[in-house]
Amino acid sequence: QVQLVESGGGLAQAGGSLRLSCAASGRTFSRYNMGWFRQAPGKEREFVAAISWSGGSTYYADSVKGRFTISRDNAKNTLYLQMNSLKPEDTAVYYCAAALRGMTVGIATATGGYDHWGQGTQVTVSS
Repeated sequence: QVQLVESGGGLAQAGGSLRLSCAASGRTFSRYNMGWFRQAPGKEREFVAAISWSGGSTYYADSVKGRFTISRDNAKNTLYLQMNSLKPEDTAVYYCAAALRGMTVGIATATGGYDHWGQGTQVTVSS
């Protein structure tokens, strides 16, 4: 089983940037497809971005495409989310998630497609 710990959240101004990290321990990180999700108050958890075990495939929600970049460093057992041009509507708790199952767009973008979750990190964007 893999354990996930997010970091890097905080307060940013609109138009600013933040970089989230997700440190993994336990089973071999490089075997897992990874994703980022977010949940705003009163809303359901929603897909943000996903990356395959090799880094060769990535998926993004339309709302973040062109602004956010997902990446991974398998040597460091770490997943990243670079967030640029932040907007107030990006305010949410951000979660990383891991899955051993095969990655298709349907699986990658659904909360049910992941088996392991971190505890989340708060991102707040002020206008």
